[in-house]
Amino acid sequence: MSVADEETALLGLAPVAPDRTVAYGPHPDQLVDLYLPRGADGARAGAAAGRPVVLLHGGFWRAAYDRRHLSPLAAALAGRGLPVALAEYRRVGAGGGAPRTFEDVAAGVAAAVRELPGDGAPVLVGHSAGGHLALLAAARPGTPVHRVLAVSPVADLARAHALGLSDGAVGELLGEGPGLEARLAAADPVRHPPAGVPVTILHGTDDPDVPLELSRRYAAQSPGTDLHELPGVGHYAPVTPGSPSCHTLCAHLLRPRST
Repeated sequence: MSVADEETALLGLAPVAPDRTVAYGPHPDQLVDLYLPRGADGARAGAAAGRPVVLLHGGFWRAAYDRRHLSPLAAALAGRGLPVALAEYRRVGAGGGAPRTFEDVAAGVAAAVRELPGDGAPVLVGHSAGGHLALLAAARPGTPVHRVLAVSPVADLARAHALGLSDGAVGELLGEGPGLEARLAAADPVRHPPAGVPVTILHGTDDPDVPLELSRRYAAQSPGTDLHELPGVGHYAPVTPGSPSCHTLCAHLLRPRST
C-alpha cells in the first residue's frame, strides 16, 4: 500500500459497532464506545486478557472527523483479548476547543476506567491529534495512565503551529489572538512530559500530514521516550488493521513496557 493510498484504505473500512456506548456528559459527543475482549473464535472472553486500552482519534481536533474511522482498530484490538474504549470528545466547530476538548479527554478516560474490565490504569493510544491529546492527558495530574502509545502524534504543538499544519488547526484549537503563547505553552506536550509514564511513539518517515520532525523534537526533549520510525510509512497505515505497520502497533501494545 502506497502512502497516497493509506487514507482511502482506512476510511474505506466499514465502521464496527461497539458492544456498548456510555455517556460521560450531557453533550452528544461526550461518549465512549466499549469493545469487550474476545477470544480467537470471536466469542466474548470471560475475563480480560490484557490491560484496558483507551483509543483517541485524530482529525486535527475538528468536528468534521469523528471516532468511527478508528472503530475497526478498536474491534481488532478487542479481538486480541484487550478491553478497549474508543473515546469521543467535543471538537472545534461543535462545542470543543481548548480547554473543553482537554477536559473531555480526562473525563472520557475516567469513564473508560469505570466501565471496562481489566487490571489497573489504561494504556492511552492516540493517533495524530489524538496522540497530542494522549500525551497531554498523561501529564494531567490525577488522570489514570499506565503508559502512552502515540501514533503519528502532533507532539510539538508550537512547531505544528509555526508550520501551519492543516490550514492553521492549532490556532483553531487554542484560539488566535492575545495570550496565544501562554495557551500554547499550557497545551504543548513537548513542554509537559508525563512524569513516570512510559511513552512510545510510532511515526512513519513519509507522513505527509504530521511531519516526523515533531516526534523527533518531542523525543529529544523527553528523555526515555521510545521513538520508532517506520520506514516508507505515511499517516494512516499504522491504525489500519491488516497493514504491516498496524501489526507493529499491536506488537508494541501487546508487549507491556515496564515502568
